[in-house]
Amino acid sequence: MSEIIVPSPADFHVHLRQGKMATLVTPHVRNGGFSLAYVMPNLKPPVTTTAQALAYKAELESIDSSVEYLMTLYLSPDLTPEEVVKAKEAGIAGVKSYPRGVTTNSDGGIESYEMYYPVFEAMQRVDMVLNLHGEVPSDAKTNTHILNAEPKFLTHLHALHKAFPRLRIVLEHATTRAAVDAVKACGPTVACTITAHHLELTVDDWAGQSFNFCKPVAKYPDDREALRQVIRDGHPRFFLGSDSAPHPVHSKSTSTPTQGCAAGIYTSPILLPLVAHLLESFDALDKLEGFVSTFGRCFYRRELSAENTSNVVLRKIDGHVVEGKYGADEESVVPFWAGKEINWKIVTN
Repeated sequence: MSEIIVPSPADFHVHLRQGKMATLVTPHVRNGGFSLAYVMPNLKPPVTTTAQALAYKAELESIDSSVEYLMTLYLSPDLTPEEVVKAKEAGIAGVKSYPRGVTTNSDGGIESYEMYYPVFEAMQRVDMVLNLHGEVPSDAKTNTHILNAEPKFLTHLHALHKAFPRLRIVLEHATTRAAVDAVKACGPTVACTITAHHLELTVDDWAGQSFNFCKPVAKYPDDREALRQVIRDGHPRFFLGSDSAPHPVHSKSTSTPTQGCAAGIYTSPILLPLVAHLLESFDALDKLEGFVSTFGRCFYRRELSAENTSNVVLRKIDGHVVEGKYGADEESVVPFWAGKEINWKIVTN
């Protein structure tokens, strides 16, 4: 197979930041082959109201109007059932939950879910999606750390699904076999995103290598195999959410005795060729369309029609080297696999 046609790829988890960084990275969504971006709300300050989400959407559209931006709200005590209804009427797609302190700009994250049950009931009623960052905070007293934070979260997933069986829930950026099995065990209203980089990396790749460090961290080879296998299986509730997370190069390449490097891997500019390359490497290239387009669009009810489909053409090519960085000066970002070769290239977008 030397050429692939992919209908309207959709990235159901991406960070587009704000200010100068947003201006730099937002066009990379389309450059990387994608016409839909499900945008995360962890800005400073976080996007907690409908008005903020719509203003952010307008900012992104002013940078690149060729992409459909699905907006989200940040789950916080300020979010009310009334605001959920307002958000739904305005076209806001989902609400993102971040456990406190586990990832970038999550200091205002949740500590327990019960207080949000009225919000979840409203979301279930109006059919908004709940997006879960599936980790619990580290705690030495309970032996909780970055390698087991995801498995320890899964009881919360099952409890939420049981309490709100009609609420559409997405477990974001799964990294473990336990997470894959947990989502499989749930009903049709629970889905899961998988990143491109977690299909490649294991714990050995980020230990000592800051540009491969993200949250949740890549786990063991057996966990990676579980992610790959569920894609080979063509499971319709597992689809791409890149979690592409740009950080200025200085925040990725430096750390101090009191401050670690930023957590995040940037894949947007190379995303579709990268996914094709990776799926081909583990004999799943025939599942590309489902993984990057059909499955996620079906779950989010953004199905394609003849009128709204734009095909992206990928061609097999040797020697296509990933750029070393994008941007200039202190705002430049280094992409995943910088300087490495990818065997696919976009020829029509």
